[in-house]
Amino acid sequence: MSGPGPTSRIPGFHQMDAETRAQRVAIFARLDDEEKALLAAGRRPDDTAHPFSVFDKMVENVVGSVGLPLGIATNFVIDGQDRLIPMAVEEPSVVAAASNAAKMARASGGFDTKSEQTWMTGQVHLLDVPDAARAAERIGAHREEILAAAEPPGSSIGKMGGGSKDLEVRVLHTDALRSSEAKEALGHAVVVVHLFVDVRDAMGANAVNTRVERIAPLLEELSGGRVRLRILSNLADRRIVTARGTFDAEALGGPEVVQGILEAQWLAELDPYRAATHNKGVMNGVDAVVVATGNDWRATEAGAHAYAARDGSYSPLTRYHRNADGDLVGELSLPLALGTVGGATRVNPMARLSLKILGVDSAEALGRIACAVGLAQNLAALRALATEGIQKGHIRLHDRLADRAAH
Repeated sequence: MSGPGPTSRIPGFHQMDAETRAQRVAIFARLDDEEKALLAAGRRPDDTAHPFSVFDKMVENVVGSVGLPLGIATNFVIDGQDRLIPMAVEEPSVVAAASNAAKMARASGGFDTKSEQTWMTGQVHLLDVPDAARAAERIGAHREEILAAAEPPGSSIGKMGGGSKDLEVRVLHTDALRSSEAKEALGHAVVVVHLFVDVRDAMGANAVNTRVERIAPLLEELSGGRVRLRILSNLADRRIVTARGTFDAEALGGPEVVQGILEAQWLAELDPYRAATHNKGVMNGVDAVVVATGNDWRATEAGAHAYAARDGSYSPLTRYHRNADGDLVGELSLPLALGTVGGATRVNPMARLSLKILGVDSAEALGRIACAVGLAQNLAALRALATEGIQKGHIRLHDRLADRAAH
């Protein structure tokens, strides 16, 4: 039962225009005139960078918009090409740190990257399968029929050479489940069908979800079970991107700093508590590029952290070693399901502008850039930890921001 005061139960809220919704929010939260004006600023019809008419259709119950600083990281050379990197992020020092690390890598030619195919995985979970082994065999035998059934007529991805490419069948035994209720509900085994879809330059969620929903009835028929889930997996381990860079030991601060960075890497390999923060340093860079280009940073985060735990324990996404010259060599691999067409990337003008600044024309190229930025960001964080500590630079920037806010 709700307590005294305004209620959050507002029938028809989604049907109101934005102005009326904002008025209701102002009443509920007791906003003063200055706060109402701040909320209204996010509804300016003439704001070409943040067009409210577009935002009002992107998500439900819109009353305004929230901006993030868009910074530009400099000094990046990726696969032999100079790049300026748009980064949408609120945390001080991220853009400067990435630029500084890129400058160190630049002396050795910058970052080299590679990527696998642009395949995403759709999952269909089948329950109450009478004979899991037999079902897996039957599904495998009907591979071509299933792949054909998955394809929607006139698919734009199919016209570009993408679409459903392969199948994988997994049988998951429920012995490891601790809940007796779960074991009873799921039975002895669950059959999981993976549909691999080449999504080309899209992030791919809609393309994959459409296809797994199309094949669900056929899989029920072949397995004798019932479909429970049919949706993509955000563990995009068929879209792995790798970036590699060499950082001059003297530019880093000398052999002692190199040793400090290596020790920080080894501690992350040893300790999942440290690995989580280590990988957050990677994602500071990756997410800033993902957000700037209108991509799904939540899916990116989920995939990266699941990949970090793929061997059963949580580990760092990076690897570092010292080469024969004493310089530091870093490498980062992670799944990156990014798109340059569709979704917010298509409708958000700032996302389109960021893609133009990056100079990318494919999802593969965008993934390579984001991975290189993630490696630079992690290296910068480890260097700070190995020298002055992370707080000195942070506090200096926070003080600068506070001083600006005061004036």
